[in-house]
Amino acid sequence: MKNKEKPKKKGLWWKVLLTIVVCVGLAGGGYAFFVYQSAKQTVEKKIHTPVASIDTSIGKKKMKQEKPLNILLMGVDEREDDQGRSDALMVLSMKPGKDQMNLVSIPRDTRTTIAGDGRVTKINHAYAYGGTEMSINTVEDFLDIDLDYYVKLNMEGLSELVDAVGGIEVTNHLEWTDTGHYKKGYTYEKGNIHLNGPQTMGFVRMRYQDPNNDFGRNERQRTVIQALINKGASFSSVNKIGSILDVLGDNMQTNLAFEDMRHLFLNYRSVRNNVVTYQMTGEGKMIDGLWYLLVPEQEVQKVHDMLKISD
Repeated sequence: MKNKEKPKKKGLWWKVLLTIVVCVGLAGGGYAFFVYQSAKQTVEKKIHTPVASIDTSIGKKKMKQEKPLNILLMGVDEREDDQGRSDALMVLSMKPGKDQMNLVSIPRDTRTTIAGDGRVTKINHAYAYGGTEMSINTVEDFLDIDLDYYVKLNMEGLSELVDAVGGIEVTNHLEWTDTGHYKKGYTYEKGNIHLNGPQTMGFVRMRYQDPNNDFGRNERQRTVIQALINKGASFSSVNKIGSILDVLGDNMQTNLAFEDMRHLFLNYRSVRNNVVTYQMTGEGKMIDGLWYLLVPEQEVQKVHDMLKISD
């Protein structure tokens, strides 16, 4: 059962935050001070967005004690005059004591009850019905966990973000030719490839040519998150910080305050030493004309156990 007084339970996007806070760790110098002030101003004025559904005082207390944290990552497909839906939904669990980070994908077609609404439908509809708050509550209820923080990135800004860091390197396990997500006729070759922003959008959006459909797409989304973490945490990104801040300021929201980000960078970096990714599974079924993923209780319990935080 949920208990807000004890420890809790998707770029891609906390790792993207490392791109900001990497600058905070630079030693001295006028440029470092300028970067620090620019990052702080961008976070405080544009990015930091508290929500009623998460009591961040609990997360701050855990941070000071360097205890495990759970963060909801939402990649939202949001356009003008459209509430949008969560295109990517993941839970990032950071366990500094084990030098481990778990990244769990929740398929967007997962059938569940929408918290505060009562409808039984796809989990990604929670964002369309009630925005960030309803998405957080629905994920907490579905997995019977608590979340410490959330990070939301507009998927339309992903292309700009990848270009801002100078592109990313990914390992591609399936060769295919794009039919229009990026550029019709463009081929994604197998092996290690370099992606610019638009190419990344094609990489994470394709699913119909993948024999694993949404599962394959979710795997590529996790691959992009890891690539952004590695690129954002490298000092090669420091000279690009101005462009990165501009993109994040226009496309990201989180209830992490600037000092929270700084603390994560300074005291949770070790979790990158052991990254475990997982995809929730189930059985696909057509119900009332809609395609759903029915996740069995044993699978939900498995993920709950994976994400639960113990002292």
